[in-house]
Amino acid sequence: MSETPETTPEFDSLMPAARLDRRGFMATAVGAGFALAVQPVMAQTAITTDAAGLTAGEVKVPTSDGSIPAYRAQPAGRSGLPAVLVVSEIFGVHQYIADVCRRLAKQGYLAIAPELFVRQGDPRKLTNIQDILGEIIAKVPDTQVMGDLDACAAWAAANGGDPARMAITGFCWGGRITWMYCAHNPKLKAGVAWYGRVMGEVNERTPRHPIDLAPTLKVPVLGLYGARDQGIPVDDVENMRADLKKAGNASQIHIYPEAGHAFHADYRPTYRKDAADDGWKRLLAWLKQHGV
Repeated sequence: MSETPETTPEFDSLMPAARLDRRGFMATAVGAGFALAVQPVMAQTAITTDAAGLTAGEVKVPTSDGSIPAYRAQPAGRSGLPAVLVVSEIFGVHQYIADVCRRLAKQGYLAIAPELFVRQGDPRKLTNIQDILGEIIAKVPDTQVMGDLDACAAWAAANGGDPARMAITGFCWGGRITWMYCAHNPKLKAGVAWYGRVMGEVNERTPRHPIDLAPTLKVPVLGLYGARDQGIPVDDVENMRADLKKAGNASQIHIYPEAGHAFHADYRPTYRKDAADDGWKRLLAWLKQHGV
């Protein structure tokens, strides 16, 4: 099982600025820096969590067709930890997602965020969001993502995590994936989806969406949304809530009236501190409530 040494952000800063991955494109170290498409970063609000007391850095997760890189953080020297899979936005596993992993590790979790786009390209190197959507995201099938998350769950269980106490959380694109993976893996204890689409285009890559799975969803999911989200209509979210209630599902949805999309992304102008802080408290309480 391939893994880098016990690394920290300080170690990461000493690594080469770029490396050649198995597909031949150049990628910065997982969890280092911010994606080019989100520049300039709002440095005055971006949260930085240190790695003191943690084992943190890049790991390689074995998959059915080789391996994928991931960033993981966990309390140093401990095992039997509750584990959380962290699913990125369309920008991949850059500094913000790595910091979320460290925040969870400070709370006692093993957190792991896989680079789920590695077969299609490196979104962190593209400067245009439309290019990311068209050249990378549009080529990522749900089946591939589900398999990679299964591999990450297995990796976590074999590297200090407790397979009986596992959850998932994700942001934007990763919010949708959170709903989908909770339907895919009924062994999870809980999920927290941050402003993830619940409806969308049906095609070979995305044959179903969260609202299609609401009647049979077994894993309790907390959905966190902004009423001013220009990309996810509130009516869609309310329809999802109604379908979950009709199915007698334990999932819940909370909508922040003054927030838009990406309100937790503290490095972007979309950040809304009150909603982000409240959402984080709800996340931690939801995990505890469901035994994670």
